[in-house]
Formats: sequence, C-alpha cells, structure tokens
Amino acid sequence: MSQQRFRRVEAEPEIFRPVPGGWGRGGSTNVRLAKAGPVTLGALTMAWQNIAPQSLAKPRAKSKA
Repeated sequence: MSQQRFRRVEAEPEIFRPVPGGWGRGGSTNVRLAKAGPVTLGALTMAWQNIAPQSLAKPRAKSKA
C-alpha cells in the first residue's frame, strides 16, 4: 500500500475508503465523488490522466450549449 494513499484515506475517510480485500499490490480505493470538492476532483482527474491511455486522457473540448 502506498503511503500517500494511506495518508489520504486517513485524512479524508468521508471521501476515500479502502476496497475490502483490494489493498494488495493494486491498492484499490473507493472514492465518494458526491463528497469530494473541486480540488479533490481535479487531483483525481490529473492522476487518472497520468495512467489512462492517451486517446482517453486528452481533455475534451467544452460544448458551447
């Protein structure tokens, strides 16, 4: 388990919680998006963009609706 992930879960248990049985090599973590603020969501987006395939991770253009 990553120390950073462990600290995040301990610091914000209302947002992050470990997946039962999933904290092995993969270190799965549940995120309650409804409880996360804009800073947390932005950090999650950046983290996802770092590991996602480039075809999925590139920012989308905002619609002009």
